[in-house]
Amino acid sequence: MLAFAAALAPRQGGEDGHRGVQPGHHVGERHAHLQWPAALARRERSGEGQHIDLALLDVQVASLANQAANYLVGGKAPQRMGNAHPNIVPYQDFPTADGHMILTVGNDAQFARCCAVLGHPEWAADERYASNPQRVRHREQLVTLMREATATRGTDEWVAAMEAAGVPCGPINTLDKVFENPQVKARGTRIDMAHALASAVPLVANPIRLSESPVEYRRAPPTLGQHSAEVLQDWLGASASELAGLRERGVV
Repeated sequence: MLAFAAALAPRQGGEDGHRGVQPGHHVGERHAHLQWPAALARRERSGEGQHIDLALLDVQVASLANQAANYLVGGKAPQRMGNAHPNIVPYQDFPTADGHMILTVGNDAQFARCCAVLGHPEWAADERYASNPQRVRHREQLVTLMREATATRGTDEWVAAMEAAGVPCGPINTLDKVFENPQVKARGTRIDMAHALASAVPLVANPIRLSESPVEYRRAPPTLGQHSAEVLQDWLGASASELAGLRERGVV
């Protein structure tokens, strides 16, 4: 709901305007991790505390980044562009012979190298595409040409060639490919923990890495009511009869 309120999930034709993952909660907690240490630092200097206010709507509006800046400066609301960048071309997804890849060509030198890899160095000399402002102006024509070129070879082949030429590029993976990625495996992004209903349950690891005090994984996600007795009796002092009464009434 807040994502729609903050214009993070607009619909401009079609029905696929809803984001698969809502960013406000995840980005909000990261802002909180910066907010409370800042308040503690001020307390250490001044001896005074303060009220901390962090709203999900504010977080999501701030997350609009360059899209918000474009609107505030130019007064024109951004339209639906898929995965394309409003200010940089080419900076979007492209089809390949066996999937899709993402190209994030950030400057004119990278564009010239990209054109060479695609087998069309003449594009970099074309006045319509030689500079980024011109590429933005002629986005549709250029992207059409590039899509025709990228569709001739497989994703892995293109990614290897672009990386060798110093052009930012990567595959667009499905989740199965994400967890088969060698780097994802090497980083230990998947972990397995003992679980009450199975010998082990696969989970995504905490991305925080600390050399001297690594993150500890003490408990797997609990089943419904798994720790009710522990919390009520050990932490809150409920008696065995009180716990039994709660169970009889279906409270726990």
